[in-house]
Amino acid sequence: MTVHFIGAGPGAADLLTVRAVELLRRSPVCLYAGTYLDPEVLGHCAPGAELIDTQGLDLEQIVAHCVRAHADGNDVARLCSGDPSIYSALTEQKRALDAHGIPWDVTPGVPAYAAAAALLGAELTVPEQVQSVVLTRTHARSTVMPEAESLANFSRTGATLVLHLAITRIRTLADELVPDYGADCPVAVVYRASQPEQVVLRGTLADIADRVEGAGLRQAAVILVGRALSESLDCARSHLYDPARDRSHIAG
Repeated sequence: MTVHFIGAGPGAADLLTVRAVELLRRSPVCLYAGTYLDPEVLGHCAPGAELIDTQGLDLEQIVAHCVRAHADGNDVARLCSGDPSIYSALTEQKRALDAHGIPWDVTPGVPAYAAAAALLGAELTVPEQVQSVVLTRTHARSTVMPEAESLANFSRTGATLVLHLAITRIRTLADELVPDYGADCPVAVVYRASQPEQVVLRGTLADIADRVEGAGLRQAAVILVGRALSESLDCARSHLYDPARDRSHIAG
């Protein structure tokens, strides 16, 4: 039997992939993180499936459930918030499963930053303005960040920044980014994108901390920073759709 790591997307039950829904329907056991998941997602599980909320469990306890399910001949749907490739603890979980000889696979999901950008109607890369997106987090009570991946280093690139797990430090982070991005740089904070309680805050590095603190946001939010978020951005035409582009090499 197999443990299926499944990207649960940003929360909405209709933002899972077709493959994810099919795996949920046929897995007798489902492990999910209740902190970030819209309960409607669990509606895709088979009637009578064993549902286990992992928000209060450590790695060993989570793996123990997988070992038990495997011994019983059951597949396990391991729901991960957003996409398993980002901040999902996939590496340590699959390593533990390998040690027990338990097969696993991964099904991607819609990452939180993509859902946030969709709500904003924003393209995070804009021709001749910004062509890179940095997905990162900051260190507070979590694991230490590599020294080379400091916010100051990323800030100097001018790329669109997407900060995860950082909402409680919004004031400090905004101050750190002002020297490179400018106090008037657009910022958006999206809380629980796609879920019923979603909140979207727009502002600048100068005022976003006041807006976040006023809204009382403390978790489950992503912070997006960069000139690409400007609602009045005057950008160059994309080469892909430029009428002057030489299309002679494109097959008919």
